[in-house]
Amino acid sequence: MKKILIFLLLLVIFAAGIAAWILFGSATGFESPKETLYIRSNATTKQAVMDSLKARKIITNETAFEFLANRLHYWQNIKPGRYDIKKGSSLLSIVRMLRNGRQTDVNLVITKLRTKEDFARLVGMKFECDSTQMLNFLNSPDSLKNFDATPEVSMWNLIPDTYTYHWNSSPTQVYQKIYNESKRFWNSDRKLKAQMIGLSPLEAYTLASIIEEETPNNEEKDTIASVYLNRLKAGMPLQADPTLKFAVRDFALKVIAGDILNTESPYNTYHNKGLPPGPICTPSRITIDAVLSPATTPYFYFVAKRSLKGHLFSTTYEEHQKKAAAYQAEYGAKSQQEKTAK
Repeated sequence: MKKILIFLLLLVIFAAGIAAWILFGSATGFESPKETLYIRSNATTKQAVMDSLKARKIITNETAFEFLANRLHYWQNIKPGRYDIKKGSSLLSIVRMLRNGRQTDVNLVITKLRTKEDFARLVGMKFECDSTQMLNFLNSPDSLKNFDATPEVSMWNLIPDTYTYHWNSSPTQVYQKIYNESKRFWNSDRKLKAQMIGLSPLEAYTLASIIEEETPNNEEKDTIASVYLNRLKAGMPLQADPTLKFAVRDFALKVIAGDILNTESPYNTYHNKGLPPGPICTPSRITIDAVLSPATTPYFYFVAKRSLKGHLFSTTYEEHQKKAAAYQAEYGAKSQQEKTAK
């Protein structure tokens, strides 16, 4: 009898060890450092989860997973999302992660974007929602009415930064966080600065978007801002080349001349006075602040200086023509040298 009891005790200990090994030991079946499980919002069923686990070889013991998930009432609380599972994770840790909805964050990094399509495409690559859903949101007056925006200026709330979300965030949730940051950015100090130069925050953002396309040189952005502000005050057209590139959606253009100058578009700042109806890209914080704190200059003109990687500024048109001619001569000579080299 004593031997039987000892045998049963050893059997219980052995079974407990096996159970502990199954529950707390490594349960992953992949070789990479981690594998990602995506649970879509329209697929929160036991079968869908099990199919995804099998397809990605995330777990080695499907029966044990199902049993544990059932015991922890996971099947009644399936939460959609993106879950990064580390190699060597236990069944218990995996089920608890999924049951508690501890998703892996998704970082949306916004740098310079030019169009709504660019932004929608970026969102579509990062989130469960696709680019079409995001673009529909950006083109919907009803969707944007609570965000100080219309379809024409839906991009103006985008302040370049890194934004953190859950993978299954909706277009509204994605835009809401961006809008919240825009509200923080446009604090009372910046609003006052915009007012002092005669612009609304939207207008300042729009002007900054032009300057963002004009130069990567942060040191001259406040001077270029002064040129455009001087033109606005004088009632002159801005004649900003980047706005025509935006109008024709050809951002690779090097020279703005010829028929393109006659493009019928509200973004043609050669024909239309004042600012275009909305931004032509998402400007950096540095560029926006350069507009809000412009240099004080008498300049009305500027031309690129290729060898200096910057711009030369002029007060009169005659002075500007001389500098432009010098630039054209230099640019033409270098272009010819490049062609000959080829």
